[in-house]
Amino acid sequence: MSKPLLEKAKTLEPMYPNKATALFGGKSSGILNWNDIAYPHWYKMYKRLVGNYWQADEINMSGDVRQFASLTESEQDAYLKIIGLLSTLDAPQTRTALLLSLYATDPSVQSIMAVIAQQEAVHNESYSYVLSSVVSLDEQNQSFQLGREDAVLLKRNEQLMQQYNAFVEHPSVENILKTMVYTALLEGMFFYSGFAFFYNLARQNKMVGTSTMISYINRDELEHGRFISELFRATLDENPDLNTAEFADWVYKHFRTSVELEIEWSNYVLANVEGIELDEVAGYVKYRANKMLRMMGLSEIYPEYTDNPMKWIRAYVDNIDGTKTDFFEQKSRQYTKTSDLNGFDDL
Repeated sequence: MSKPLLEKAKTLEPMYPNKATALFGGKSSGILNWNDIAYPHWYKMYKRLVGNYWQADEINMSGDVRQFASLTESEQDAYLKIIGLLSTLDAPQTRTALLLSLYATDPSVQSIMAVIAQQEAVHNESYSYVLSSVVSLDEQNQSFQLGREDAVLLKRNEQLMQQYNAFVEHPSVENILKTMVYTALLEGMFFYSGFAFFYNLARQNKMVGTSTMISYINRDELEHGRFISELFRATLDENPDLNTAEFADWVYKHFRTSVELEIEWSNYVLANVEGIELDEVAGYVKYRANKMLRMMGLSEIYPEYTDNPMKWIRAYVDNIDGTKTDFFEQKSRQYTKTSDLNGFDDL
């Protein structure tokens, strides 16, 4: 059955209340009073996001410039391919965040998405910055072509691309929810084998400037994933007709497929990289998938991977993954109804 399309939120409508009547498809004047919003604790999330402000050229890349030529061939190849992957994922995130904000009738969501879009633009700039520091323009351009030409990467990104484009072509609440599922996967799982590669270099005292930049991106993505998970749960709670076993099955199916594709990509790009155990990376990907499902109010699908098998990574992101996210998981239930379907009792 065809789902009704949403109209873009009105920019200013004084006849509507300031506090939005719904996140999507509701009514709002467009006037934002942070002291009068439907989900008050989102102001703290906004403040955390704003507090993460940074710029790529603040990072000193002089050591990386000297070291890149001394990396092994496998390390250089993985470095360039993973930067290509990250740029392929972050570039559409700027636009997707803006598109979500256009259909959000809650002005607090519009503002938070504006910050997220700005940060994604900084992330994408940072990939150009690090590549310009270590390789020629021709090699930079080759790296940025991977998202269009590499068969493994194209296969890995195909379903993400299909869902993001489906939202553009058919902006229904259902497609917004499905797009948030893929955004949560992107922010909370797709990046992480790539992050692990750079952190592995850093623990060998290699390319520390790059790993520092990655840690800033990692910190931002954790905050993005946290907010998207909250927005998903709140939107689903406001649209109980979509909170069905069928939709939950759709989420689980796409999580499983995404995990398989991420592991396939990891095996492809990280083979022969010293210090990386592919089985350990696969476990880490499953652990991240479990974590995102819990944050979205769903059940784990890999019960044997409830703990992080790559604990050494925490040192490179100030343990944000082990503390702040867990705190969020405990505190974020204040507005969402518990049910057997969404699995909140499993948190």
